[in-house]
Amino acid sequence: MTENSTTALFQVFDQSATVLMQSLETSYLDAFIETADNLLDKRTVRVENGLPAKQTVQELTVLYQKVDYQKMDAQDIRRAIQMVMIKATKVDHIQAVHQITPDTIADLLGYLAAGLVAGREQLRILDPAVGSANLLTAVMNQLQDRVTKTVSGFGSDNDASMISVASISAQMQRLSLELVQQDSLTDLAVPQVDLVVSDLPVGYYPIDENVQNYETHSHTGHSYVHHLLMEQAVNQLQAGGFAFFLVPSQLFQSPKAKGLLGWMQDQVFLQGILNLPQDLFLNEQAQKAILIVQKRGADARQADRVMLGEFPSFDDKVALQKFIDDLVVWEKQALLNSK
Repeated sequence: MTENSTTALFQVFDQSATVLMQSLETSYLDAFIETADNLLDKRTVRVENGLPAKQTVQELTVLYQKVDYQKMDAQDIRRAIQMVMIKATKVDHIQAVHQITPDTIADLLGYLAAGLVAGREQLRILDPAVGSANLLTAVMNQLQDRVTKTVSGFGSDNDASMISVASISAQMQRLSLELVQQDSLTDLAVPQVDLVVSDLPVGYYPIDENVQNYETHSHTGHSYVHHLLMEQAVNQLQAGGFAFFLVPSQLFQSPKAKGLLGWMQDQVFLQGILNLPQDLFLNEQAQKAILIVQKRGADARQADRVMLGEFPSFDDKVALQKFIDDLVVWEKQALLNSK
């Protein structure tokens, strides 16, 4: 069973990271990166300056023999790494901006994107706030069988540890993912793409001089980083390409919404905004929504009906399935112009 595979791999990750954490006197996350690199390197325990000690090397070697990630399904590997990141968030007190996107939401984004890319020969996907790449790799896995040849991913993040985890995840899942460690609001070192998916960080961007050329920058005080990243991501989209952003549900009610709306009117078609269930969040202010936009150009057009709504509780399986079925019909009729 896949659940057992995920659990078994997580246990090897967790136990070996805990051993290395104590041996190397490092963080849980750095210890995980070290142990995952060992597994990628044919289960070879790297020793530098006598560390880890011989006894620890033997202990790790035994642990590494308990599982073979190369025989596992990609999604099971991703979920095991997701479990590691959840634990790392607690053990290392990782800041909220690096918390992973839950599978339920990642699955929704992948499902919505699938109908728009089906039948393509190749697909390039970007996440400009890639973090540990849980969202990006989840969507890439879902789209593999919708594309006739290759799905290629591109991600950027300014956190070296997150980029390391993302690289490990992609290698273990056997995915084509090109990663860049950089401030995603400077000149982005990735090619034009066909699709964007991103769980955008929310807050202010502190370096005002970096974003003076952005249409969404604020003329008073700092700019919202989520506004800027939307603009940057759309700049990387091919004409007619779609972007799926996770954004605050109050996106258009903020004091800085006017600038965002002005940019959107010129550059994209707003095709839908779908609030996620309120019961997923601590309060109304924390609630998020899926924003669907399409870059102008090529054969892109404004949908006859913008999809507005709120998902029912994920616990209500019947209502949720009906809502998703309605979304599929809307995609076909409004976005793909098919009956």
